[in-house]
Parts: sequence; C-alpha cells; structure tokens
Amino acid sequence: MKHATLAGFSCWCPIAIAFILLSLPVPLRASPPFQSIAQHQIKGIVTDSSREPLGGVNIVISGKGQGTISDFDGTYTITAASQDTLTFSFIGFKTVEIPVNGQTTVDVQLQEDVTALGEVTVNAGYYTVSEKERTGSISRITSKDIEKQPVSNPLAAMQGQMTGVDIRQSTGVPGGGFSIQIRGQNSLRTEGNAPLYVIDGVPYSAEDMGSGLTGAVIPGAISPINSIDPTTIASIEVLKDADATAIYGSRGANGVILITTKKGTAGKTQVTMGYAYGTGRVTRFTDLMNTSQYLEMRREAFANDGYTGYPYNAYDVNGTWDTTRYTDWQQVFMGGTSEYTDIRAVLSGGSEQTRFLISGNFHHETTVNPGDFHYQKGNFHANLNHHSKDQKFHVNLSTGYTAQENNQPGTDVTQNALQLPPNAPELYTPDGSLNWENSTWTNPLSAYESKYTAHTYDLVGSMLISYKLFKNLTLKTSLGFTDTRFKDQKTQPSTLYDPAYEVGSEYSSVYVNTTNRQSWIIEPQISWEQTFGDLQTKLLLGSTFQKQTETQLVQEGIGFSSNSLLENLASAYQTGIYLDDKITYKYQAVFARANFSWKGRYILNLTGRRDGSSRFGPGRQFANFGAVGATWIFSKENFLSENRSISFGKLRASYGTSGNDQIGDYQYLDTYTATGNNYGGVTGLEPTRLYNPDFGWETNVKLETALETGFLQDRIFFTAAWYRNRSSNQLVGIPLPATTGFSNLQANLHATVENRGWEFTLRTVNLQKQHLTWTTRLNLTLARNRLIAFPGLEGSTYQNQYVIGAPLNIKKVFQYTGMDPQTGIYQFRDFNGDGEVTREDDREAFRDLNPEYFGGLHNSLTYKEWQLDVFFQFVKQDNYTGAYNFGRPGSMSNKPVAALDRWQKPGDIANYQAYTTGVNRDIVQAFSRYYQSDAMIADASYIRLKNIALSYTLPKGVIPGVQCRITVQGQNLLTFTSYDGLDPESIYISRLPPLRVLTTGIEIRF
Repeated sequence: MKHATLAGFSCWCPIAIAFILLSLPVPLRASPPFQSIAQHQIKGIVTDSSREPLGGVNIVISGKGQGTISDFDGTYTITAASQDTLTFSFIGFKTVEIPVNGQTTVDVQLQEDVTALGEVTVNAGYYTVSEKERTGSISRITSKDIEKQPVSNPLAAMQGQMTGVDIRQSTGVPGGGFSIQIRGQNSLRTEGNAPLYVIDGVPYSAEDMGSGLTGAVIPGAISPINSIDPTTIASIEVLKDADATAIYGSRGANGVILITTKKGTAGKTQVTMGYAYGTGRVTRFTDLMNTSQYLEMRREAFANDGYTGYPYNAYDVNGTWDTTRYTDWQQVFMGGTSEYTDIRAVLSGGSEQTRFLISGNFHHETTVNPGDFHYQKGNFHANLNHHSKDQKFHVNLSTGYTAQENNQPGTDVTQNALQLPPNAPELYTPDGSLNWENSTWTNPLSAYESKYTAHTYDLVGSMLISYKLFKNLTLKTSLGFTDTRFKDQKTQPSTLYDPAYEVGSEYSSVYVNTTNRQSWIIEPQISWEQTFGDLQTKLLLGSTFQKQTETQLVQEGIGFSSNSLLENLASAYQTGIYLDDKITYKYQAVFARANFSWKGRYILNLTGRRDGSSRFGPGRQFANFGAVGATWIFSKENFLSENRSISFGKLRASYGTSGNDQIGDYQYLDTYTATGNNYGGVTGLEPTRLYNPDFGWETNVKLETALETGFLQDRIFFTAAWYRNRSSNQLVGIPLPATTGFSNLQANLHATVENRGWEFTLRTVNLQKQHLTWTTRLNLTLARNRLIAFPGLEGSTYQNQYVIGAPLNIKKVFQYTGMDPQTGIYQFRDFNGDGEVTREDDREAFRDLNPEYFGGLHNSLTYKEWQLDVFFQFVKQDNYTGAYNFGRPGSMSNKPVAALDRWQKPGDIANYQAYTTGVNRDIVQAFSRYYQSDAMIADASYIRLKNIALSYTLPKGVIPGVQCRITVQGQNLLTFTSYDGLDPESIYISRLPPLRVLTTGIEIRF
C-alpha cells in the first residue's frame, strides 16, 4: 500500500460540538395591524415575475411602519383603511405601492430590480460579498436559470451562460460526460486543467472514475458530476480571476465552481411536487449516398483499378447482396425516440430560528438506439438551518445522496450507422434471429450483445457551525465528507460472433472496474469586522485539513461454462487483475483575507494561502499564493452625483498567483508494479517510475482589469473585462531514451502558456410594465491561447505537437495546395524543398482548433401568468469536417453525397480524387496525406437554439389552496451551421451527438 505524509506542518484541533438544541418550528406571526378609521381586512399573494411565491416580503401601510410580512407561500393578511396605500418591498425586487381603494384582495407581482445591485449577494467561497462591492471576477446562474432546462447534469445547464466558461458535451448517450475549461488551457497536460468543484463548502473530486479498459459506449471515463441533481441547486458561481480564486490556492488554479444547494424558508410547511415527461431525438443526420449512388461509386472504383470482374468478397456489388435494397441505417440505429421522465417532491418550512428542506428526485431516460437500454438516477437532499434567538449561534447541515444506474450497449454503433453500405443485408432472418447472410458481414446488431453497465452511489455531507464570540468576532468551522462508490463492467459474450465460427462461451469475457473514493475536510476559521469612521474592515483567517483516499480494482474474466454466468467472475476459467491500487492524497493549508472599504467607494481586497500537498517530495510540498484586488465605484463620486444617465460605475483590477498540483499521486517516488510473472513461486516486481524529488508546483500568474457600468437606473448594464493568465514551470513527462528503460521522467519543464481575452456582458430591461416585462442578457468571450516559451522545443519530442507563439490545441498538418487536374491527385506543399512530401519534414502547417469566440443570448418575456424564455448559444470555431470520419471514397463503406464530386478524366476540376478500392498506390498515399492536411479542417461554427421554456401559472383560486404551474421546455432545438457532419459540437461519428429534447411538466404547491 502506498502512503504519503506532510511533514513539518502543525495541525489545529477543531472543537467538536456535541449537540445542537433545535427550536420547534413556529410559524411567522404578523405584526399587530395598524388601526384606522373604516378599516377592513385585505388578503392576497405576492409572487415574482415567474409567478413563484415570495415569502418574507415586507408590507407597510401608508409609510407608517405598521404592517406585516408575507408567509412562506407568499400569502398575507392585513388590516388597513380604504384611503391607505400598501407598500411591498423585498431585497432584489422593485418596490411596489398599491392604493387600497376599498379592495379586499390585493395580489401583487414584484419584478426583479437590476438597480438593487448592492443587495444581490454573491457566494465567493469562504465569504459572501455584494455584487456591487466585489473585487473579483465571478459569474453566476441561479435555480431559475437551471430549472428552465430539461437536463440531468449541471454542466449542461451552464453551457453558453457564462463568459470565459467553455463547456462541450462529449456524447448524446445518457449519463455521458462534459468537458470544461475556464479561461482556456493552462497546463500542457490535458488532465491538469480541471476546475475545483465545491458543494456547500465541500471540495468534490471530479476526476474520472472509469478504468478506460472497458472501451464502453460512453467515451472516456465516467464523470462524478452526473451525481449532482440540478433540481437541488440554488446557485452556481464560477470564480475566475486571481482575486476570486487565490483564497483556494493551488486548488483554484483552473477556476472554482461553487455549487450551493437549496435551503428551507421560514413559514408554514409546504409541499411542492413536480412531474415532467419528454422525448429526445437526434437533431440532424448526414446526407449519405443512396444505393444507386453508392454502387456507382463502387463500380467506378473497380473499373479505375482495372478489374474486369468483381472479387468474391465484394459482396455489395458482385450480386451476393441485393443491389436493389436500400436501408437508411442512420434511421435504424439513431432514429429512435428516447423518453425522459422526471418526478420530484419537496417538503420545506420552519420558523425564524429553524428552517428545513427535504427533497427527492427520480430521473429515467431511455436511448434512441434499438434495444432496451436506459439511464436512471434517484436523489435525496436535506438541509437544516438553525440559529439561536440572540443570533450568536448558527448551524447549517446539508446532505445529498444519489444512486445512478446506466445500462447501455457495449459499443456506440453511430459509426456503423454512417458507414454501413446502404444495400447491406437485413438485420433479422424470418425466424427472428440475427442474420449473418452466410458469413458475408458482421451484423451490427451483434454489438448489442455486449452490455455496458455502471452503478454509482454518491454521498456528500457538510456542516457549518459558527458562534459570534464578541460583537465583531466570529468563530466558524466547516466540516465535510464525501463517499463515492463506482462500479462499471463490460461483457463480451460469445454471441457477438457469427455462429458459423462456432465460438463457444469458453471465449466469452468480462471486464469489471470497482472504484471507491472517500474524502473529508475540516476548516476552522475566525473572522473579524470593525468600522472606523468611513473605513470598514473585514479580516478572515482559517486553515484547511483535507484527506482523500481512493481504491481501484480492475479485473478480467475469460471463459465461462455458460453466458448466463458472464457477470460472475468466480465462474470464469481464467481471471486476471489489470490494476489493484490504493492512493492517499493529503492537503493542508492556511489562508487569510483582508478587505478594506473607504466610504463604500474604494475597496481593497488582499488574499493569501500557504498550501501543502502530498504530491510533491520533501522540501517541495509547500508553496505560497496570493492576490490583490481593488475596486473604485466612481458613480459615488461627487462629479457624477447629479448625472441621470450613469446610474452605476465601477473599475476593478486584480493580480495574483496560484499553483497546480493536478499531476496524480506519488509521481516523485520510485514506484514498482507486479509483473504477474512467477519465478520460483514468487511474483516479481518491475520499476515503473524514476525518483525525482526536485519537481514542484506549476505556477499560474493572473492579471485582470474590468469596467462595470449601469445606465438609466441600470436598465442597461454593461461589463467589459480583459484578462491574462500565464502558467509556467509546467509539470510534464520529459521523454527519456529507450536505453534508460523508462519512457519519461516526471519533472518541471520551463515552458510558459498564456491565455488572454476579453469578456463582455450586457443586461437590458427593454420593457417593464405592471403586467409585461421583457429583459435581455448577452455574453461574449473572445479568447486566445498560445505557447509563449518552450526552451529546446526544436530538439524535443514535442516539436511535432507544439509551435511557439501558437495555441496548444493545434494540429500540425500538411498544407493542401489543390488537385492536379491532369492526374486527379491531391497536391501538398513541400516545406523543406527536397522534392518529396513526408510526414516527418513537411507537416509544418498548423490549424487552431480553439474557439475564436463564444457566448449566449437570452431573452425573457413575462405577461401576467405567462413566461417565455429563449436562449441561443453561439460558437465561432474550426474543426475537423464531417468527411474526416468516412475514409477513402471507393472503399466498401458509405460516403457523404459530396463525394460524388470526383475527378474522372484529365482537365476535371473536382473536390475528390478518382475512386479506388485501394489498389492505386498514388491515390491511396495522397488520400492519406489529405486526411492529415488542412483540407480536413473547416468552419465548424454554429448558432444553437439551446433552450426554450414556456410556463403558465394558474391564477389564484382556480384550484383552492393549490398553486399550479404548467411548463413546456426544449433543449438543443435547432442548430444553424454550415458544418457538414452530424454535429459541430461533438464532431466524431464514433459518438452519438447531443439530442433534441422536448418535455412538458406540471408543478403543484400546497
């Protein structure tokens, strides 16, 4: 068993609280009504713009201070005179005044107030800050943004919603993963660019848990982020710049994603129940050849190659297969309809001192593929919040548990659906068995005999305890625990193979991966606040103790007496262990924050952290990181006090450093692996890594400046930010000569990666009447990534991968110069001028596959009980064309219709070479270079109607005592693009593209 320690670091021993005295829930009571002449009772309900009830709204009678507070469900009862005026006010919403005028029922809808910028509180991790006074770069979405989208992964709800956050969906298979980068790729290592996820103050490991050995239908491994139920999330904040992330030290080098779950609200106990049902389909298909076009291609290829007849194995053209048959294989394998079902229930309420929330959710989803495959998960979430009557003692308990089951085919058949000849045989024989057509093909349905299953059980728990020791001094401790248990397996039964080969169950196999991950964290803190005249001071000091343990066992079983025993490893004739590992990661730190505000105009924020990580050797385990952020709210200056156009103005800037230890564990140690070979009854060991105690932290230096302005009472609000991040001291494997016995040595490489860009946001209130509101949000990111330094690059093994001054995500390719109209052969630039085009010397052109810009446009329209939200996502990028996935025209696989534009005789101008079955060496070689050239990379930009959400709330009283809302939601509805493949976001035909989803739902509350 491997082990790592942190030496020389003194530990704090936090005080454990033995018990918590919870107050019994007591409903809110209205203040005594104001007595006046001719008074009468008035009742009503207060809601927000989406018709959600607002509890805790302050209601004042004629400005005299007497009034009441709306209950949890938004209802209120008050006594006032006919000549009085009711004033409704709530943080973050516009105040509304309504004359009584003899009314007995007054319902009111409050509109969100973008001018109340200082009252919007943003979660910055270890502290909260008002939107107006924050010095860092923080993007935010709330439950209202998330609940409008029929998604099962929080990352899907974030796509296109935030500046600087690039999220890509990897596959349309249920339970599939997403890739995410916050302000670009900082590390040369792909695995070193993940952000830090924090759920209710608990760091949550998002490292993939699969083995990678199963080769399953879900590409890559399984991301634990699928375990987070979007319906339980209250808000998601993304911390991006140095000021916002420095307090997280090395863990925040690639950004921080803070997920805050929902909490109860004081008021009477309330039940909310929701049900949604929907369907999903592939958004678009590739325009492929029909049977006559395909056969024309194949016959011409044989003619070009000099064949006078067709070979015996050319079943598609020699008459073995029916040359009149046509099957649209895309429709067969991807044309189905998946079904979505969501059921949820929430119980919440409590008193002013103790509030609670309990929720449960069940999600079930089938696939578009033929067969009985599905993905489902259930989630339980609970939150308890309590404070003492004197407001000195606070405790918040939160827990969530999720169980997932994913049952999918062992292989994604998308590629078969696109490449299978259109006249391929029928799938079934008349008796219903798989048709092997006399062993002339591999029936693609046989792939479904292989099954992939994954089970995940995930627990996240947290507790935050605070006590105000003195008026300005607060002690606080947060504790967290996570437990993730994951198991996936892939079976390969003998029924995968043609029965004519007589393959028995003794050749069946199964791969099983079992991964368990547990972590705990304790963070004692002390905070102090004091005002000295016009100077407000806030200080925070804390420490972090974290430990994570992961065990992984990957096994294989081969040979079974029966396929019915395939999932029982004990029944295998032969078993083997690919991996049996236990890893312990320890992390300790101290952190501090000092915030100074002068007259609310000039704000200075200082943060620092000293980190210790067990991933580095003695003497290299600790590093210091910090940042400074400053803000000038110039709209508070006297020279703008009378300006009616500029309602808010702020300049902010930040500079700081953070580190990165995302390199895996024990990389600095000598490590050994069991060979599996037996010598004299003893299993031997072989060295797998060289000892190198000298490598240390990657360093990321971040710089940002920003302008935030509001016009016309903030009806127009605009922000612009410029940033530059430089990551150096790169942790990579430096290649070693084969004579050393090792492929590489883990070490620091003196290379520097830079990310810089502009981020813009625009919020406008286009129309705001009593019953009609129209708002717009636009975000745009212009990002650039480049390698600015790499000493010795030309002589290293990375010389064919990177170019100084170019982005990391480039492809070095041949430069295509066109087709020779006389020979019909593709031509390429000979960079070194030696008269030959070779892979080693002439792949000098490169193309950038990073997005040039991306963003989103959201419009929200409310009219009385109706609300309509429309969201567009857009990306400007280059990527591999759809043709890249299909191979050489003339071979025995279907091709896009565009391949009919081919060269046939001297003088022809065409996009494709002459067809060949593979005999013509010049054409084959030229096509191989063409595949590795810039001709295969084209515009893959797109504008996607990402989401439409329409809701209608039944007027009060239609169903007595019950609030009811009906919703219609759509995701990935339309894609506008010139891209010629299945999908410009997920370009590879080996993966199912993202689906178009339409759902209808109903929510009731009582």
